[in-house]
Amino acid sequence: ILPKSEQIPADQYRKGETVRAVIERVDNENNNPKIILSRTSGKFLEHLLEQEVPEIADGLIAIKAVARIPGERAKVAVESFDDRVDPVGACVGVRGSRVHGIVRELCNENIDVINWTANTKLFIQRALNPAKVSSIDLNEEDKKAEVFLDPSEVSLAIGRGGQNIKLASMLTGYTIDVYRVVDGKQEAEVDDVYLDQFNDEIDQWIIDAIKGLGLTTAKAVLNAPRVMLVEKADLEEETVDHVIEVLKKEFE
Repeated sequence: ILPKSEQIPADQYRKGETVRAVIERVDNENNNPKIILSRTSGKFLEHLLEQEVPEIADGLIAIKAVARIPGERAKVAVESFDDRVDPVGACVGVRGSRVHGIVRELCNENIDVINWTANTKLFIQRALNPAKVSSIDLNEEDKKAEVFLDPSEVSLAIGRGGQNIKLASMLTGYTIDVYRVVDGKQEAEVDDVYLDQFNDEIDQWIIDAIKGLGLTTAKAVLNAPRVMLVEKADLEEETVDHVIEVLKKEFE
């Protein structure tokens, strides 16, 4: 049985086709065994990587942690037991060749591979990639981390729909709070997102045209006059309306 809860939201099945999944558990109520499959489990991504990356199958690289938002994005922490083997490079492959098939299998799930480390601060820093962290305060007893960044890095750390910070928390096991540092003073996190993170719904040339006006974040665009976007960015009214609709959904 492959329950709806264990399916990737974008999955589509056709009669007679092969479906790949991992065995999540076996229920045996009243001597009536049921094998429950999953395509959303972290174990599924682990086994797909094992099939694609010989170094994992051979034991040269270990998968230390996996965090997934099925069908959207995943983060995988890996460690190499051979100094000559770059674990991230081996998992990604030349020009992404090794993860390419996995991404397709997982309905275009974006996979970030990072180097695992026993240094918790460094691990959290790597997990928040692509954001550049200024400093981290750890509360190891409560498993909480306060992360401080330059204002320009905050939206990268949080990510679209909060995905980046959510996955980083799942991967490291720490609750992560993000703060921006302005002139040496700490301020609460800013809920904004860079335009480039919407390139799956908005064409990159449109994003570049808007950025040419000096508008680089979603809130900056939403606060700008609509007529300015139409005239100065030289965009069709329907295009501007689509952009505004996509950006508004982010903050609903």
